[in-house]
Amino acid sequence: MEEKKPKVSGMEKIATFIVDKRNLFFLLYALALIFSVVASGWVKVENDITTYLPADTETRQGLTVMNDNFTTFGTARVMVANIAPDTANQLKDRIAAVDGVYSVDFDETDTHYKDASALYSVTFDGTATDQVSLDALDGIRETLSGYDTYIDSEVGQDISADLADEMGVILVIAAVIIVVVLTLTSRSYAEVPVLILTFGAAAILNMGTNFLCGTISFISNSVTVILQLALAIDYAIILCHRFSDEHETKDTREACIAALAKAIPEISSSSLTTISGLGALAFMHFGIGRDMATVLIKAILFSLLSVFTLMPGLLMVFSKKIDATRHRNLIPRITLLGRFDVATRFIIPPVFVVVVVAAAVLANNCPYCYSFTDLVTPKQSESQIAHQKIKAEFGNENMVAIIVPKGNYDAERAILQELDQCPQVKSTQGLANIEAMDGYMLADAVTPRQLSELAGIDYEVAEGLYVAYAVDQNQYGSVLSGIGDYKVPLYDMFMFLQREMKDGNITLNGDIQQTLDDLFDQLNWAQVQLQSDQYSRMVAYLNLPEESDETMAFLDTIHQIIGRYYSGNTYVVGNSTNVKDLSSSFVQDNVLISVLSALFVVLILLFTFQSVGLPILLIVVIQGSIWINFSVPTLQQEPLYFLGYLIVNAIQMGANIDYAIVISSHYSDLKRRMPIQQAMITALNEAFPTIFTSGTILAVAGALIGVMTTNPVIAAIGSCLGRGTVISIVLVLAVLPQILLVGDFIVERTSFAMKAPIDLARINRTASGTMRVSGRVRGYVNGVIDAEIKGTLNGTLNAAVTSGTTIEPTAPDYYLPPSSEQARAEWAQSYTEGEEL
Repeated sequence: MEEKKPKVSGMEKIATFIVDKRNLFFLLYALALIFSVVASGWVKVENDITTYLPADTETRQGLTVMNDNFTTFGTARVMVANIAPDTANQLKDRIAAVDGVYSVDFDETDTHYKDASALYSVTFDGTATDQVSLDALDGIRETLSGYDTYIDSEVGQDISADLADEMGVILVIAAVIIVVVLTLTSRSYAEVPVLILTFGAAAILNMGTNFLCGTISFISNSVTVILQLALAIDYAIILCHRFSDEHETKDTREACIAALAKAIPEISSSSLTTISGLGALAFMHFGIGRDMATVLIKAILFSLLSVFTLMPGLLMVFSKKIDATRHRNLIPRITLLGRFDVATRFIIPPVFVVVVVAAAVLANNCPYCYSFTDLVTPKQSESQIAHQKIKAEFGNENMVAIIVPKGNYDAERAILQELDQCPQVKSTQGLANIEAMDGYMLADAVTPRQLSELAGIDYEVAEGLYVAYAVDQNQYGSVLSGIGDYKVPLYDMFMFLQREMKDGNITLNGDIQQTLDDLFDQLNWAQVQLQSDQYSRMVAYLNLPEESDETMAFLDTIHQIIGRYYSGNTYVVGNSTNVKDLSSSFVQDNVLISVLSALFVVLILLFTFQSVGLPILLIVVIQGSIWINFSVPTLQQEPLYFLGYLIVNAIQMGANIDYAIVISSHYSDLKRRMPIQQAMITALNEAFPTIFTSGTILAVAGALIGVMTTNPVIAAIGSCLGRGTVISIVLVLAVLPQILLVGDFIVERTSFAMKAPIDLARINRTASGTMRVSGRVRGYVNGVIDAEIKGTLNGTLNAAVTSGTTIEPTAPDYYLPPSSEQARAEWAQSYTEGEEL
């Protein structure tokens, strides 16, 4: 008879195909990488974080209306320190003479001159991105090159470009550290290039496919590469170690096939917690969460794809080098830490409970902020330094724009007058309070006689102009009732006059023409900023910080003032209203992210460990690390940008839980064949290399981002992620073991395999080792029983034994003390003798 061949599993068939067709995969990856390098230039990056606000927020709606209807010219606050008043006045004229500068506001009041420092408020001829504004800013720098100058302006700022430069430096430093860590944790030096090539390909593929998302945020664009390496490096390490184990008894091809077949389910399962944590971000009301979830989950999937389809081929290619460059284990064993954990198993858990409760209270009082204008990062850009200097000397400039339906100048005038009377308002600007000439405001309504005197034109011409305006506006009754009493707002009449002069219907000569031309320039500048076909815009400069309780209360006051004159279709837009909308969104997103990330992870752990108790214990530890992490800003009394919390909360729950899972998995396997204390020590030694590798890379990546980027949003995410990872590592190594040891009975009782309750009330038999059990046993069994009623037990028996039950030794080391009291005493003595564990 022919010998039957062993049945090949579906996973082995897939692994065989990948390994044998490795050259095909190399070709496909080469083409995909070339495409990705080209396509990375197609990615559109959004620098404005307010774009991701929910569509129903006032800020989002107001910004849409404002961007569609008005032009906002670029501005700059220019401070020149250590100059005399005469020099300050001279510099004003020199700045005003720079091409592209529309106006310069400066006087010798405390608003513009203080402590030998002059502050110039500059407005450019173009928007913040127009070339004329960029050239003008360069001209100002050149003009003031010999002075102690600080320039705070949005003109010329390219967040994406600045971040790209900073992240390039961070990535180089991180790459060096990653290589060092991988060298320490690898089994062969040649494994390192395999890992780097695998994840280099995954990172390029992810960046090259970002264009499929349409537009991504500057946050996702900047941090994804480093987070991808840190979050997914475990996948490649698992396959690498599997290959090394299999290669000890198999040739290269068979070892690679066997390793891949076993690693695919293991790695896929490991990635689920990370993906689920990131997936919780997609449910945020604030659209930045969905943006980051999409890009980061795509990064994880590309990492899985590269490990499954590219790395096997690389292992085949580098196999001989891997065999030739094997080295001893460079990661030390942590047996001493394991003994400490065992010795303190009844001390650390209650201490941890107290710490976690205190941390939860502190984290709940974390001083979140929603505007990053005033945040100070460890590394400061030239613009940030200038902003802090100007703020320290002259205070902050907090502007809000008020958008109302066009046409009701009386209402606009009343609103501006009420705001000017408020102590919280520094100044206001609108058509209703901009002077046209001789004390008349642009929105003031005048008769033909008043216009004639004001503009210096013949009364008959003025009357004819008013008749033409009335006909144009279909107001024939005004003509019939007497044009002399007809009043028209100056702004509307001047704009009508300009249009008629362009059409050639009206011609004026001499000084009148020159005067009107200058006025028309001013009107055109005002029009694009303050009035459109549908809306009017007014501006208020507040004496309040962008973010404070008083500011939020005054925004309500502004709405109340507007509400007295308009019934709807009005908006208040500015950094302060942005803060208000973001804080409202955060309240919902905070709860949502915390609940969903924990829920998703718990569901995955339930199916992974087949126990209710174990997932809860793991979640308690990681949630504790999150609370401890975010209690730090409270203790330091430093504001934390809210996105740092939301994003890191999800990442820490989804990624750092893997460290707890690694220890728990090893412990669950080992306790079946040895006492639980010894199983924990061994589990820590086996899990430490994986935790050290992944944790070190993630912590270092976060720390580097936190201290080496000037962007406050990115810096907040980096510092929180780095600190949180370190805290998680400490807790899973020095707190989780004790909790697992003390809570082992909870895990066993809540196991899905447990069919009946265990009664520990009557303990009269204790045994350890390998034994055959025949009869009824009710109690705590630390081990595996290989039968329903009769079978073999390997582990520890501490239970009530029914009369007639037989317990027979099957191994030489079997020992059955005469009483449970003596058994407990002997166990306690053995656990304090170190090496006997």
